[in-house]
Amino acid sequence: VTLIRELIKQHSVKGKIVSPGYAWLRISQFQEPTLEDMVKKINALYLEDPALKGLVLDLRNDPGGLLPGAIGVSAAFLPKDVAVVSTNGQVEDSKRTYFAKREFYAGRVGSDPLAKLPAAVKHVPMVVLINTGSASASEIVAGALQDYRRATILGTQSYGKGSVQTVHQITDETAVKLTTARYYTPLGRAIQAKGIQPDLRVEETANGDGFNALRSREADLLKHLSNDKEAEAEAEALKIERAMIGAM
Repeated sequence: VTLIRELIKQHSVKGKIVSPGYAWLRISQFQEPTLEDMVKKINALYLEDPALKGLVLDLRNDPGGLLPGAIGVSAAFLPKDVAVVSTNGQVEDSKRTYFAKREFYAGRVGSDPLAKLPAAVKHVPMVVLINTGSASASEIVAGALQDYRRATILGTQSYGKGSVQTVHQITDETAVKLTTARYYTPLGRAIQAKGIQPDLRVEETANGDGFNALRSREADLLKHLSNDKEAEAEAEALKIERAMIGAM
């Protein structure tokens, strides 16, 4: 057998008109070309049907990928310059907010790929599909669109991978990757170990969530990073309970 080495090129964006006025857009992973590929596909959909009345953004089984891609995809459908996602950790450098601005998804130089999108895409009614396999960057997109009520989230609870990893160089040939922060939606909801809860829960099959029902989530992993917002709520509830007992 002769094997030829070659770079594997994956197309992470697909789309089609599913019925007159309604389009389906699938993002399978967030890679470097994802944003430009999405812009091309959306333009092709509007060229095929200029009077789109609804768009389905399919993020099921999307494991995530690059943060700029998630910010750019969110920015395509959200108002200009709004906050998309934030991070918070123990050190000051880990406390950041990312906005729907070109410098956060396309760098500070060059043209804005989102400028090529039709204006109607900012207002077309949307549904976002998620499931247990939707993680990381796909949860950032779903969370942002949900917080701004830009889209209805439909499906089942997502994976819950809301932690930030940073690579620290030790020597020229070695480095260590550390978890340094958590991701938060625009309204401050922590994604870690909880994920995104759909607005409308819909199982994938008539008998339940199919294969995804067998999958584990972040919260199922041994010694997983906790959701700090839930821990804060539990501590506050315990504080109130103790105060009530003391007053009796």
